[in-house]
Amino acid sequence: MKKIFSMLAAGSLLLLWNSCAKEDRIDHVDSSSHVPDQVSEVKVVATPGGAILTFKFPKDPQLAYVKATYEIQPGVIRETKTSVYSDTLVLEGFADTASHIVKVFSVGKNEKASAPLEVTVKPQRAPVFNAFDALTIEEAFGGVKIRVTNANEANLAVVLMSDTANEAYYTPLQTFYSKSPEGVFSFRGLPPVEKKFAVYLRDRWGNRSDTLLKTITPLYEEAVPKPFVGLKLPTDEVTPVEPPYTMDRMWDGIIDGWIFATRHSSSTPQWFAFDLKKKVVISRMKLHQRGENYTYTGGNVKQFELWGSNNPDQDGGWVNWNYLGTFNSYKPSGPGTVTAEDKQYAAVDGEDFDLSFIPPAYRYVRFKTTATWGGGPQITISELSFWGQIQ
Repeated sequence: MKKIFSMLAAGSLLLLWNSCAKEDRIDHVDSSSHVPDQVSEVKVVATPGGAILTFKFPKDPQLAYVKATYEIQPGVIRETKTSVYSDTLVLEGFADTASHIVKVFSVGKNEKASAPLEVTVKPQRAPVFNAFDALTIEEAFGGVKIRVTNANEANLAVVLMSDTANEAYYTPLQTFYSKSPEGVFSFRGLPPVEKKFAVYLRDRWGNRSDTLLKTITPLYEEAVPKPFVGLKLPTDEVTPVEPPYTMDRMWDGIIDGWIFATRHSSSTPQWFAFDLKKKVVISRMKLHQRGENYTYTGGNVKQFELWGSNNPDQDGGWVNWNYLGTFNSYKPSGPGTVTAEDKQYAAVDGEDFDLSFIPPAYRYVRFKTTATWGGGPQITISELSFWGQIQ
């Protein structure tokens, strides 16, 4: 019986070996196979700083992908690829609107490439130059303010410099990053002394705009001393979600995990009020979002209003409060994934909010949240700070 079993097993192994010997392995690549044919019927659509190519694939089961190579600057070659599941190649990074030769290759599974099919593209004006047309820099309390209109929503760096020593040598002050259609960036901590400033834009391929030069005298301001004092008026939402997350966390001068957090059972809009302890002509405020994995989500404030008063309604009403403005939280990278730059901007550095006009001096401030990033009723704030002219 054992002998019969052994003979059957040996026969099965022999049949299996013969089967494998006759069939090609799935992962085998025949290096001696042919070069694929070129793509055909290429169509070109110009885009800002680039172009989109669509084409027809050759009928070849050995085709792996299609690639294009092109020069965006003298000596700077870019390459883009697409698999057999997409008939489109996206070209980016051109700095001019001149005609450029693009070489398109069909590449086989053996990595053999066809002869190049040359296509001429003529890009539209690059986003970095379009954005420069509307770039402005202006005076602000304690510094300067830059405004950028980025209609193409391109990834741009906004580079601010200043002739700090009045020697016609510009020193970098800060670089801001954004792909939002509208961006406002502020640089603070400057004395009210006339200085020359410069700002230019750069895209992710190293293309840069001209430089905007302007002589500016920042407006005088000073930080409002902390701590502030919570008022706890009848209609205010001041009850913390847990005892450690009380109002005073917002002005303890520490950016950490100990935040002000209202109850999950609260509702939006909601508000709270506090005493600056002196009358202040408020120029701006800074809000630090809750950090780590909470930035731009959960109870972090997305939209709010500021109100000022010197005689708050003791019943929690609004009669003696004066509107100072509506403000929207800004996400530098735009919709989608929260980037390291987003977290640095909103949680570490804090978001600056400027008043659009110079208000009267007020001692009491009311903060009214109208929307959160997570859409829920609870609000969370790590730190609040104010600047202006103290009376």
